[in-house]
Order: sequence, then structure tokens, then C-alpha cells
Amino acid sequence: MRRTPAWIALACCAAWGAAAFAGPAQDALSPAGPQAAHIHTLWHVMLAVCTLVFAAVLAAFLIALWRAPRADAAAPPDLDAALRPERGARRSVLAAVAASTLLLVFLILASFLTDRALARLSSENAVRIEVTANQWWWEAKYGDPQPSRTFTTANELHIPVGRPVVLTLKSSDVIHSFWVPNLHGKRDLIPGRTTVLRLQADRAGAYRGQCAEFCGFEHAYMAFQLVAEPADRYEAWAEHQRQSAAEPGDDTLRRGRELFLTTTCVMCHAIQGTDASARRGPDLTHVGGRRDIAAGTMANTDDNLARWIRDPQRFKPGVNMPASNLPEDDLKAIVAYLRSLS
Repeated sequence: MRRTPAWIALACCAAWGAAAFAGPAQDALSPAGPQAAHIHTLWHVMLAVCTLVFAAVLAAFLIALWRAPRADAAAPPDLDAALRPERGARRSVLAAVAASTLLLVFLILASFLTDRALARLSSENAVRIEVTANQWWWEAKYGDPQPSRTFTTANELHIPVGRPVVLTLKSSDVIHSFWVPNLHGKRDLIPGRTTVLRLQADRAGAYRGQCAEFCGFEHAYMAFQLVAEPADRYEAWAEHQRQSAAEPGDDTLRRGRELFLTTTCVMCHAIQGTDASARRGPDLTHVGGRRDIAAGTMANTDDNLARWIRDPQRFKPGVNMPASNLPEDDLKAIVAYLRSLS
């Protein structure tokens, strides 16, 4: 690698990162909701102004080069220019300063109006979700006026299309940053403080989110998905999430549940309807129905889940989950049980 050109090394790193996080694109230039649309408009305004300023500065530079006096090495120095006033140059500088001031005021006003527009999203009939960032995964608690109807999931949020969502953001350890660029801008999560973010999705889809504040060794692997779906599908999903884990249907699944409840798994994870109630790691009550595992690091398949349980450090170096030395048959039974929890 020492002799590898820097641009080749960077390209390899980018390709590796894209492969590791294959999934829905994060794209702030493809807004899917009113909040992202306001930010998108402001971005275009700033891009246009900055492009205009850059072009004007470049044109002034080229004109100055073109009009500069020419002389050879034998020509005597011309000191008269330092003594006579340059009214044209002075007018040009004053005009440039005035134009720059007006453009800066315009950008400040545009930013202010955008911020006002972001704050105008209604909270009436909103879905309320409490999102807690942990090193290095996301917990989502869906609130309800009836406490018995609240439920908790992890690393995958579902919201109904066309309905406002109020996210209460918290951190359990260090500073994180919640960012779903297709739907809204970044919002920091600071330990000991509560932040509120309002967003809405106007079209169905799965949008990738990411922690946007360096939060430790596994920061780059702290992703999540936000799934926007029609109201009826969302309600069906939410009602299913409120249910306890399904009872095992055969001996293999029963064996998997027994192993889960008698090994180190139970020390960190919860499965509603069983004796597992720990909160150190993600809630696994319906883990089989999620698209990804390990906070967006791997697709949720039998093979990936087995490899993740066997040696999580291989895929997420620094992760807090310990490796497992279970016999192959026991590992398959646990994977089968977890995958049945859809």
C-alpha cells in the first residue's frame, strides 16, 4: 500500500464502504418529504449564489490579468501608479463589497425563512417515536396514549406516508447525530438532553439513515432504515410489533429458544413473551422481520445471522457483542429461532 497512489487507495476504500453498506441510497438531493424539500430548495439557492460569486471573481481575475501592464526585465520600475488615485479600481472594489453584503444578507434571509418553514410542520395526529442512540445501534420506542400499546424495536423505523412524525431524540452514552437526508437534516443527540425532530414522508420507500457525528470506533457502522409505507400497511406492522414473540412451532425452534434463554444472549437482549428482558442490546422480539442486522451492516439472512453470532468482530470490529463458540447444531437452532421471530 505504501507505493499505491493515494487516489487508488481512496477509490478502494470508497468501493469497500459502498459494498459494506449496500442498500437504499442516502440522497439529500432527492427529497421525499416537505422538510427535505425546504432544505433542498435552500441548497439550490446557495449553490446558485456561490456559483455566481465564483464566476464573477474568476472573471475579475482574468480581466485583471488581461489588462495588466507588460514590461521586460530591462524596463525601469513604474512608481507613478502608487501615487495617482485609481478611481475605477476603487469603484469596482466598493461595488464588489456592496454586492457581497447584499448577497450575504439574502442568504441569511433565505436560511431564516427555511428554518421557519421547517418549524411549521403540524404535529396534529402525529406518530410519536422516542429514538435512543447507543454505541452503536438505535432503539425506537413507539408511544401511544394507551401505555399497553407502546412497543420497542431497533435499527428500523416504520412511518405512515403523509402523516407527520415527531421524533424525540436521546443518547445513552456519547454525542450521536440522527440523519435521514431524504427526509430531513441532521440533528444531534446529546447525553442528558432531549431533542425533537419533526418530519414527514410524502412517498413510500425505504430511506437509509446514518449517525452523522463521530461517536466511537463503530461510528461508520451505525446505520438504520426508515421505511415509509401506506397507512394501512403501517397500522398492520405496528399492531404486529405489539404482539409477543411467536411460540416455537417445532423441536428445532424450541431448542433454539432454550439455548437463547440459557446462554449469554439473554444477558443483553429482550424478547417479549419470554424471560429475556435485558436492554443492553437491541430488542429481538421481531428480529426475523427486519431487513438488516447489526445496525444496517448486514442483510438479514440465515447465513449472515449465523456468521454474526459466531464472530461479530469480523464484521464490526469493536462491537460490544461477544463472539460465540456454540456447537454448529446449537448455532443453527438459535438462528432458526431468531429468524422465526418475524
